Amino acid sequence: MSDLFEAGGLAEDAPRPLADRLRPKALAEVVGQDHLIGPDGPIGRMVAANRPHSIILWGPPGTGKTTIARLLSSAFHLHFEQLSAVFSGVADLKKAFDAARQRRKVGQGTLLFVDEIHRFNRSQQDSFLPVVEDGTVILVGATTENPSFELNGALLSRAQVLVLRRLDDAALETLLERAEKHYGERLPLTDDARQTLRAMADGDGRYLLNLAEEVAALKVAKPMDSAALVAAVQKRMPLYDKSREEHYNLISALHKSIRGSDPDAALYWLARMLAGGEQPLYIARRLVRASVEDIGLADPQAVVQALAAKDVFDFLGSPEGELALAQCVLYLASAPKSNAVYTAMGAAKRAADEHGSLMPPAHILNAPTKLMKNLGYGKGYEYDHEAEDAFSGQNYFPDGMARQDLYQPKDVGFEREVRKRLEYWAKLRAKKQNTPGKPE
Repeated sequence: MSDLFEAGGLAEDAPRPLADRLRPKALAEVVGQDHLIGPDGPIGRMVAANRPHSIILWGPPGTGKTTIARLLSSAFHLHFEQLSAVFSGVADLKKAFDAARQRRKVGQGTLLFVDEIHRFNRSQQDSFLPVVEDGTVILVGATTENPSFELNGALLSRAQVLVLRRLDDAALETLLERAEKHYGERLPLTDDARQTLRAMADGDGRYLLNLAEEVAALKVAKPMDSAALVAAVQKRMPLYDKSREEHYNLISALHKSIRGSDPDAALYWLARMLAGGEQPLYIARRLVRASVEDIGLADPQAVVQALAAKDVFDFLGSPEGELALAQCVLYLASAPKSNAVYTAMGAAKRAADEHGSLMPPAHILNAPTKLMKNLGYGKGYEYDHEAEDAFSGQNYFPDGMARQDLYQPKDVGFEREVRKRLEYWAKLRAKKQNTPGKPE
């Protein structure tokens, strides 16, 4: 199978990046994706059955999407055609489809690999439907974005979505060993620096091999430690796009770590977001939300801390102000948790929708005019401060609407005290009104 360099007229010994020179020649050589290419994986089963079908490969950069597509074309003896949605338009698609139809007439199938397929607009994506449907092409699309949001439902119904995982430490080490076998010598790195190199790759095999190529070209007298390595090669920016899915994934991870009372994990996700360039105000907003949604009256200081963190960051800026966000994250994650306020508000909204525009009972209406007094506004109102136990026990719900137990405080933190008060008042109310009290 010809590769890109041969297709471009380059000789076998022409200079090529290490990542291309070490491109796997068989599916079994692809690292880190055993869940897909193994005997029980969807690609492994597809190859074993010799029944190709269209797929969408979704995963981070450098995880093997292009390589898998090329190897599948070889395994099924299909012509490999590659397009990039970044550089291709309708004319390019029409040309590729027409060429595939001509090959099909002489018994040659086509695997059409479309890189960054999510970049095509909806109408361009629709153009794939007939040629995928009638088997003119086997489509292999590659995307780094969530197909659920970026691809047409009709296209997704005709192609199986397969998720590639970022390469773990073991897979990255395998690639380093292959690089060393290619060079015939060990990379000039200490064990700690070797670990740092893998961490710098951030799960991207192609980037790791690019780094290894840089390291191999260095002329050093002794193995480099981590500090020397970082100084010698360019560190990549973390994978983080504030307008894409990673943005929502990380803020979700931060919020749920707080909700799960894991301060260490929450602090880690905060650091990841800040390192990726997230707007601190966006993080502060989510912290305020978490303080009322997941803590509420279990610790009334939670929202105070969240608002203070926002104010401190506004006052100090970065990087000093980031400590205020960190302090808030640790406070919220360590606080007792209760969603009782959140749940009560939802129940109140449902009750309001169900019962419509009922008037308050007359005894709690203001009566600023004589007419209103004559109509009974305010009649029978009892001033609680003057009542026995400073509690009148009157009904404050609309007439004709049964009393609702909307707020159910948890037996945690400050809400434990709130719960005791409500139970006490429920007993007094039952005594004064001779009605069933609020259950304990």
